[in-house]
Parts: sequence; structure tokens; C-alpha cells
Amino acid sequence: MPETAEKAGSPAPHRILVSDPLDPLGLELLRASGLEVHQMTAEERPRLTEMIADYDALVVRSMTQVTADLLAAGKRLKVVGRAGIGVDNVDVQAATERGILVVNAPTANLMSATEHTFALLLAVARNVPAADASMKAGVWDRKSFLGVELQGKTLGVIGFGRIGQRVAARARGFEMGVVAFDPFLDEQAARRLEVELLSIDDLLARADVVTLHIPLTEQTKNLLSAERIARMRPGALLINCARGGVVDEAALFAALESGHLGGAGLDVYAEEPPKDLTLVRHPKVVATPHIGAQTREAQERISQETAEMLLAALSGSLSVAAVNLPFRPTGGRVEPYLALAERLGRMAGQLLGSAPQQLAVELWGIEEGYRVPVAVAALKGVLSNFLNEGVNYVNAERIAESRGIQVVRSTHSGSGDYPHLVGVSLSGGGKRVELDGTLFGDRDPRVVRFGGFRLEFRPAGRLLVLENRDVPGVVGKLGTLLGQAGVNIADIHLARREATEGREAVALAVLRLDQEPKDDLIARLQALPEVKSAYRVDLG
Repeated sequence: MPETAEKAGSPAPHRILVSDPLDPLGLELLRASGLEVHQMTAEERPRLTEMIADYDALVVRSMTQVTADLLAAGKRLKVVGRAGIGVDNVDVQAATERGILVVNAPTANLMSATEHTFALLLAVARNVPAADASMKAGVWDRKSFLGVELQGKTLGVIGFGRIGQRVAARARGFEMGVVAFDPFLDEQAARRLEVELLSIDDLLARADVVTLHIPLTEQTKNLLSAERIARMRPGALLINCARGGVVDEAALFAALESGHLGGAGLDVYAEEPPKDLTLVRHPKVVATPHIGAQTREAQERISQETAEMLLAALSGSLSVAAVNLPFRPTGGRVEPYLALAERLGRMAGQLLGSAPQQLAVELWGIEEGYRVPVAVAALKGVLSNFLNEGVNYVNAERIAESRGIQVVRSTHSGSGDYPHLVGVSLSGGGKRVELDGTLFGDRDPRVVRFGGFRLEFRPAGRLLVLENRDVPGVVGKLGTLLGQAGVNIADIHLARREATEGREAVALAVLRLDQEPKDDLIARLQALPEVKSAYRVDLG
């Protein structure tokens, strides 16, 4: 048999299929690492599903739709690399079910998005596009393009993460004042970042310019509603380089038409490309076609960062920008503990109800090497409640640091009542949530302690957590209210804490529900004189 390019007997190199155009820098990096890289041609695109069967990794941008069917056809597929931050065109759930890592380039476009925010702001404030069009039409018209200065104005930043902080730093160079809204940033971190932290309604009432830097989630969809846009200052400017859908576009159009808002700069839209161009064509709108990352430098960084993440993923490293759980541990059976810790973190974050300040993760009877990845998994769970799209194993600790969240990790040799135990303690806003969990049968996650209560339940699905005075009749009232609301109880777990000197007896109920409990139901439960607190937790 003739010898191939690699040495006889050595393993064949990983094969990488690049289905969308990628900057040459990333391609060169992959090839220099000894990988076999094939850039798909336009003629080959109809054969993608057939070709993917022979490749270990797929690199895409926004053109290729990575569906469940395409993933199923990738018999050898280990990694999907999305050259960019968003993964809207990748079926992440299907990839996770098949143990395929999905990696992206989470930091590559930070600077370009920051600068494009100011490109739109200055264009809106000084009527640059309209003045340019007038000049090109041969009209010398100075009086029609009266603008506003940025100096002395107040910039309101909604979402004070990595891009929001960069925008704020540059706004100060324009001698603007900066205020911010971020439900995941506490006062101590805000002081360190030298920004005044406000509620969203107070920010809208104070800001001359509002800029958004938040992901699109169920919580942020139409965050700027008609009601909130009405709270903005007359003549204020709105800039959105974040995600389409976080602004009610019909309400924005109405506010521009009425003269309530002075203008808007938009790079993203609820539908892309937008079929209805009514808002885009408004004379007070400067619109660009989602080009926040379209700079030469950003494209090089995206290509390079995606290639680096792909190489790390193929080597089995946990230190990758994976948007789903990593399935290539550095040793041992760590994945179930990662899943357990993330569930505990998600639950604690939802129960805390305020900006977290400290996360403590303790391990009992679990090897020392798991301490860091399990703690990061718990932190990822906490952060995912608020940031969703951008949190992964690479950036979770950096995001926590930027928000002033302290992370404490510890391990103990003794395990007490359980051979293995993961403890999560999350504090902030004068409140603390403590959860301990373990694995049954090495795979089945269970909560076994909740604060001072001992009880056992699976951290999954729609949960209702109720703390009440330990008096007769509470369970009956609870069942009646849930029944009246059409909410069925799948299972219920109860615990009690006996009365001590100076402290009354208290009971805890954790219910798994088949339907989501609505706000009015939670309010009715909280109004019961016996109930001390009622929280809903959605763990999917």
C-alpha cells in the first residue's frame, strides 16, 4: 500500500469543513496545526449534507443553517465552530444531544460593536446621512441639518457588560455623563466602574441618549415597550447595536412620528432582513444592515478566535467558548457534576432575586481536580439567568469579575450523609440562598438540602418554592389556588423546621408543576397570611 502524506501508522489528521467564507488568517492557523481543511465552493453547497459525513468539524458563519438533520448526517462530527458571537443558525440542543461541541468567538467583535455604536450616534446627532444625500443631489442647505452636541449630555447604557463598559469609557471622552441599568450589576461593582446605577425607568427619564447592549431573551424581548419609550426624555436619541427584538419597533416608529424622540440609529431588527421598511425609511432613522462586526480587524479576530477555539475543542480542552456543555473532560467523570452545579447555580440565581455579590461552591467527597470546572459550571448557571446568549466556560469568570461577583471555591475530604456533595451558596442584596446537591446513580442530579431544610427533589422543570408558617391548612389552600388557576401538581416535596426559642416553626414546599404559574397566581399565594415567600423557578 502506498504511504500517505502522514507517517504510516500515525492517526489521520482531523478534517475541517468550512462552509462559509472565512478570513484567511483562521484558515492558515488551522492548516499550520496539521489539520486537513477544505473550503467549500458554491458549487459544492448543495452537497453539504452528503459531504459532512467525512468531517470532524464544521465551521460556519451566518449563511449555513446547522440543523438537526445536518448534525445527524455528521457521523464523525465533534465540533461546530460559529465564526461570530451569535448561534441563531445552529441547533444547539440537537448538537448537545449528540455530544457535539458548539464553539464561537465571543470577544472578537467587542471593539467594532463599540465603535459602530458611536458611528450611529454621531450620524443621528449631526444628521450626517441626510446632509450627505443633500450634497450629492447638488443642494447646499445648511439650515435644514441642525444637530445636537454630545458634550454635557447624559448617556444611558442598558446592559453594562463588556461592550457597554467600552461605550461608557468613550462617552466620557466626549464629556458625556454616564448612567447605567444592569440588573446583574451590584452597587459596589458600579462604584468601581465609576458609573451611576439606576432602575430602567429612572435611566429613561434622565438620559439624553439611550444605547442598548443586551442579548435577546424572553426577559428582554420588547424591553423598550411603548410604555417605556413614553418615559424617555422629549427629543432623546435611541441607539441599538445589540439585538433586534429588544425594542418595540412599532412603538419606536410612533414616538419618532409624534416628535417625542429626536432620532434613532439602528443596526439590528426584529426581522432580518426586514420586509417592512417603514421604520428604516423614517427620516429620523439612520439604519445599517447589521454591520456592527463588519470591520477588517473584527473579521480577522473572529476568524482567528474561532480557529483557536476549534483547535482547543478538538484537543479535548474544557477551556473553550462552548455555548453548550463540554463533553470532553480532562479526566474522570466530571460531566454529571458540571450539570448538577449548573442546575444549582441557575436555581440559586432565580431564587436570590437581586444582583449577586458572592458565589461560594463547596465540594465534599469529590476529587480536587473537579473544583474549578464545577465552580465555573455553577457560576455559568447563575449568570445564564440574566445573560443567556454570551455565557460559557471561557468567559463566565471574566463576566463575574467585571460585575464585582466574588467566587469562592473549596473542597473537603469528608462527605457526611452523602458520599459526594456539591454545595452552592449565593448571596447579594442582604439575602443568601443555599443549596446542596448530589448525584443518584452517578447521573441523576438531586437537591438534598435547601437552606436549613432537608428534603430531596430533582432540580428540573417548572418549580414553585413556598415557605410558610408551619400551621394547619396551608397545603389545602395551596392546592385550591393552583387548581383554580388550572395548574397541575406533578410532584410535591415537603420539609419542616421545628420551632426554637425566638423562632416559629416553618415549613418548605417544593412543587413541580405541569403549567407555568402566572404572576397573579404568585401574588395570590404571597397574599396568604401563612405564606412567608413564594417563588417560581424555571429550570427547563
